[in-house]
Amino acid sequence: MTTVLTPPRRRTRPARSGTPQYRRPPLLTCAGTLFLLLLALLGPLAAPYSPTAQLAAPFQPPDGQFLLGTDVLGRDVASRVLGGGRSIVLTALAGTAAAGAIGMAVGVLAAMVSRRFGDLLVRCVDALAVVPALLVLLVLAAGFPGSDAALVAAVALATAPFSTRILRAAGDTVLSSGYVEAALARGDTRLAVLRHDVLPNIAGPALMDTALRLVASLHLTATAGFLGLGQGGAAPDWGRMVSENVPGATLAATPFLAPALLLVGLSVCVGLLAGRLAEAVGRGIA
Repeated sequence: MTTVLTPPRRRTRPARSGTPQYRRPPLLTCAGTLFLLLLALLGPLAAPYSPTAQLAAPFQPPDGQFLLGTDVLGRDVASRVLGGGRSIVLTALAGTAAAGAIGMAVGVLAAMVSRRFGDLLVRCVDALAVVPALLVLLVLAAGFPGSDAALVAAVALATAPFSTRILRAAGDTVLSSGYVEAALARGDTRLAVLRHDVLPNIAGPALMDTALRLVASLHLTATAGFLGLGQGGAAPDWGRMVSENVPGATLAATPFLAPALLLVGLSVCVGLLAGRLAEAVGRGIA
């Protein structure tokens, strides 16, 4: 009598008994993140004045005309706050997307090819990780002054090596599992294994890594603004507003305190959501 071996099912994993249920992110954190993102992206539409126009004396205190006072050059702080978040958020999102694409492509390729060639690919990407992120920002900004595309490239190059390592490890874990070995044994091509087994099973770690990289990208983009890199100096930027108005802190606090609080709030909210996502993905993998 011939025994027929049934290959294990793919794309699904049986649920483990006793696995903790996923906890939803705190409502306040979600609401705060959504509010700050909308403020950054849609704020320029609500600005009462031009963010670059000099309207009054420098460091004028808040009043009925200027709700947050004026800055070092007499520009309306409220208008600059409303217009200064879009470039930071869009640059961070673009840099995170580029880093994720690089990490996914190189990490999955390193997992799919031979061990020696995969290690060589990862070593090449690791060469970028030893270069300080700030140095990458300064070099690209000096080579392409006033270019937001240079900031996006710097953020991507500074964060991509870490994504590559994480996704390569996730791909190795999937490829060493029994159902992938069974699929290869019965004649499935590596392209089919990549499409039906590897990519769906590393989607969770990739999403978690993207959320964590977004926090790092926000920090790098804000640092670039603080150093005066990226778009022209007259354009509003939360990071640049902090550095511009610190000398007048004893005269007026709102010109530097308002953008600083918004940067901190956005970073904390995104970081809390990324942490909860990492916790949820970790439970799903365990």
